[in-house]
Amino acid sequence: MAIWLKRGAAAEEKAASDRKVRDIVEAALGDIEKRGDAAVRDMSIKFDGWDREDYRLSQSEIDAAVDSLSTQERKDIEFAQAQVKNFAQIQRASMTDVEVETMPGVVLGHKNLPIQNAGCYVPGGKYPLLASAHMSVITAKVAGVPRVITCAPPFQGKPARAIVAAQALAGADAIYALGGIQAIGAMAIGTQTIDPVDILVGPGNAFVAEAKRQLFGRVGIDLFAGPTETLIIADEIGCDPEMAATDILGQVEHGPDSPGVLLTNSEAFARATMKEIERLLEILPTADHARKAWETFGEVIVAESYEEMVRIADDIASEHVQVMTQDPDYFLKNMTNYGALFLGNRTNVSFGDKVIGTNHTLPTKKSARYTGGLWVGKFLKTCTYQRVTSDDASALIGEYCSRLCALEGFAGHGEQANIRVRRFGNRDVPYAGQAVPSELTKA
Repeated sequence: MAIWLKRGAAAEEKAASDRKVRDIVEAALGDIEKRGDAAVRDMSIKFDGWDREDYRLSQSEIDAAVDSLSTQERKDIEFAQAQVKNFAQIQRASMTDVEVETMPGVVLGHKNLPIQNAGCYVPGGKYPLLASAHMSVITAKVAGVPRVITCAPPFQGKPARAIVAAQALAGADAIYALGGIQAIGAMAIGTQTIDPVDILVGPGNAFVAEAKRQLFGRVGIDLFAGPTETLIIADEIGCDPEMAATDILGQVEHGPDSPGVLLTNSEAFARATMKEIERLLEILPTADHARKAWETFGEVIVAESYEEMVRIADDIASEHVQVMTQDPDYFLKNMTNYGALFLGNRTNVSFGDKVIGTNHTLPTKKSARYTGGLWVGKFLKTCTYQRVTSDDASALIGEYCSRLCALEGFAGHGEQANIRVRRFGNRDVPYAGQAVPSELTKA
């Protein structure tokens, strides 16, 4: 049976925090609904200390941000974007349109159609997370979305030049310097100056995630991408305490509400990793955020076997799962609930976050039980169609349909089938269960 050497915050504490966020977001979205741009401006000033005449960046501002990049910075961004685009194109190629004759005279098919308007959120209030621009904008464009707009908060009192440049290089059609609830609300609800989108994508803090949750249905969303979650699965053969500690702290620095969990089959390894975490927290430049997250949400679990580790990991359903064990493929073969797997000690979550090519917008808060992360398919609608090409097929399907409609008591549905049996099968069938009017028997 597994033992917990360290537990995170209680569920009750998390629920209380969620309620506060929910109430704030609900009021803010209602204000945007009523007042549009004025509400967005008030919130931008209140939360970000940021005001300007037009939150959409001009082309000259965008060009200036791109031009501000050093040669190496631009090469690095372009390298990362090339990896993301390449994998997105591979994913898109795997999704094919279908048309097949399922029986003589009956043709069924589906088409993968791009969503027409996408809103991409790029977090950047604390750190300028330009990688989120690659993950969302490029993926949408590979899917064929014709209008892609982006929002990112100001960084240190002005548009974050690296984020702006990344958004532009990724192909964004309009770039706004807006953050938080006001950005999500403006894109989904629309204002006097911002046309609404059809889908919202991108990670963010608890307020961004809650805003997306409340707007779901009015618009589509990619997934519930709240505070970053990391699960390290490790043993003494596949990893060492310093590497495990580094990989936990490398993710919980996102913010004080980011859970980091160590799952191992060795208590000695677990205790050595906890000791190493404390050592690294003394020297890590982002220790203020990382320490709060580790102390409040960090967990250390010691299991008896790989099988038990899989059961616990699937219950946690973490956003990121980094596997550094003697046999990482065991977890690839047996785990079912995760946002993304990082297999072996040569890779890590940071590779996926920044550059390797898989998408870093991933499910959190156990939503990995029912969805994967952002990918090109999130920007596509798989829409079906049908065609009946012969009289015999129409009459045959009609006879089955008529009888099934009668079982359900749907007379009008049944008559849709019956009229085709009469017209194309040249057979008399009752009209809605009654005698057939003479005019309906005429072809």
